[in-house]
Amino acid sequence: MTRRPVTPHDAARADAIAQAHARSRALGLRATEAPEFDALAATDLRELIDTNRTLYHQARPVMDALHAQIVDTQSMVLLTDRNGVILHSFADSDFVEKAQRVALRPGVSWAEQHRGTNAIGTALVEGQPTTVHAGEHFLRANHILTCSCAPIADPYGRTLGALDVSGESRGFHKHTLALVRMSAQMIENHLFNTEFADAIRLQFHARAEFIGTLYEGLAAFSADGTLLCANRSALFQFGAPLAELQQREFAALFGQPFAAFMQQLMRASGEPLTLALPSGVRVIARATPGAAMSGVARFARSAVPETSRSPYTPAPAHAKAPNAADTTPQPTLAELDTGDARLAAALQRVARVRGRDIPVLVLGRTGTGKEWLARALHRDSPRRDGPFVALNCAALPDTLIEAELFGYEDGAFTGAKRRGSAGKIAQAHGGTLFLDEIGDMPLAQQVRLMRVLQERAVVPLGGTRAVPVDLRIVCATHRDLRAMIAEGTFREDLYYRINGLVVTLPALAERTDLDALVARMLEIVRREVPGAPARLTPAVRACFARCRWPGNLRQLASALRTAAIMAEGEDAIDMEHLPEDLMHDCDPASDCAEPSADAAAENRTSDTEPEPARLSVWQSRLIEETLARHSGNVSAAARELGLARNTVYRHLRQRR
Repeated sequence: MTRRPVTPHDAARADAIAQAHARSRALGLRATEAPEFDALAATDLRELIDTNRTLYHQARPVMDALHAQIVDTQSMVLLTDRNGVILHSFADSDFVEKAQRVALRPGVSWAEQHRGTNAIGTALVEGQPTTVHAGEHFLRANHILTCSCAPIADPYGRTLGALDVSGESRGFHKHTLALVRMSAQMIENHLFNTEFADAIRLQFHARAEFIGTLYEGLAAFSADGTLLCANRSALFQFGAPLAELQQREFAALFGQPFAAFMQQLMRASGEPLTLALPSGVRVIARATPGAAMSGVARFARSAVPETSRSPYTPAPAHAKAPNAADTTPQPTLAELDTGDARLAAALQRVARVRGRDIPVLVLGRTGTGKEWLARALHRDSPRRDGPFVALNCAALPDTLIEAELFGYEDGAFTGAKRRGSAGKIAQAHGGTLFLDEIGDMPLAQQVRLMRVLQERAVVPLGGTRAVPVDLRIVCATHRDLRAMIAEGTFREDLYYRINGLVVTLPALAERTDLDALVARMLEIVRREVPGAPARLTPAVRACFARCRWPGNLRQLASALRTAAIMAEGEDAIDMEHLPEDLMHDCDPASDCAEPSADAAAENRTSDTEPEPARLSVWQSRLIEETLARHSGNVSAAARELGLARNTVYRHLRQRR
């Protein structure tokens, strides 16, 4: 029987366990000791939870989701404070008794000085995600366990606690630690967004599809452009520690002055931006305005000339100033019609109900323009002078969506703002409420929303008085709500309240107006990048026609913006200006078009391969060089390149 060779990772892990055992012996512990069952009294545990209330409230929904992924594996999910005392747990019913036998329960300390080598205590000492399996535990009583733990840090890198999955040693799975690490990072990102809710927050990554994922960089700025903080992914992308980055100007971080960035943000109308890191890597970014942005946003809007308005939003003489609730430009239904028959039919149906109090449900894949349709319906309705308020139900954890949607009174819960907060429903009074990804709304909130729609009044959390509301509701989702009703995850009564009119938006690959869309988007991009070309080469047009566009309009806009910047000063956007990843979404059965005359001439003089092949060669060379710099470490190379590890592995397989 051939044994698996010992890897450097295995050796490093064995060394870490050995050092942890040495610490345990130095603390005077004996391996044969029975576990201590002393736990905090209930009042003391409540006080400890209150001391760690932000961590506790942000971690609970993530713990619930993590437990759902490992359910029925005879295991449990645990949250501890920075000292290793268990604050909360989710457990499989068939593991609770075994957990009690080794004191795995709230109020008990699992620090190394009390339990010897174990995943919780050792991870907190080492400051690194750790797995301790079976006999690797110092106390023999704990040899029945396999445990994987990751520390949780606040936005400044200070350890707040730890997230752990413990279970029977027979149920060991090597992927558990990865799940725990991802969940801990999710909690850290929630903590970051909570800590800097009033700041200007920037999400960024070299690949657009990683925005909104665990891999995105997060950076928070004050109203004058000072960097307040950045998460781990952002620090990795910058390649510098936080203390050093806080000394730099915004221009040194993202390649442009802060005032110019704010003007670009105002013109972008919620679309992704393209920025440059100090390394020269171009990243896609999205900005979330906080309270700190109100003053600087007014300055930036006043600095944007009238000629830079989006073609979606001509400013008629009778138009009023935008409502404070939402300053994103509003298109009209007519402006969204760029020639596709299916889209035109959907727009005509929506136009028939624009003056009626009929709820609209918009279906379609992610990125097909559901919010633009909702904005257009609002703009063309009698409510146009009222607010347009949007909420993405999938973007908030279950514990926050209730407060965000319904609002809350002063003191409604720990951490609530003084004087309370008006929810999205109350903010939309007199206008339109757009609930995106309604299929991701938790069942408990579906019940409350149903009551609001029935009674036309909302009661904030912690309040007793119903506040009347007059609004139109537009919902959108990419999910099959009827299937969810059958599964019991979406309420049937709510479904029939929100689907007064149902329209489905076609995917970009199914539309016949691609050329018109490209022209419209290029016109917008050229206002951001004045030197960008106004046209595409025939090769690029043919490539676009054969692209599957899984990201739909969002992907097209991102690709054009990146290509326009790469082609700044050129006559046309050509194949070499396109994002590398776009080629993966082109039909492999056919070449991405015949090259343009210029490209063909270049091919004859410099290379005999067609343009896509030359791009592939360039990408392969870049991957090889990056792998060499990282001594063959695929994960490190993928992070530097902004690629998925599977892309690098695919390259290695093709190389063989």
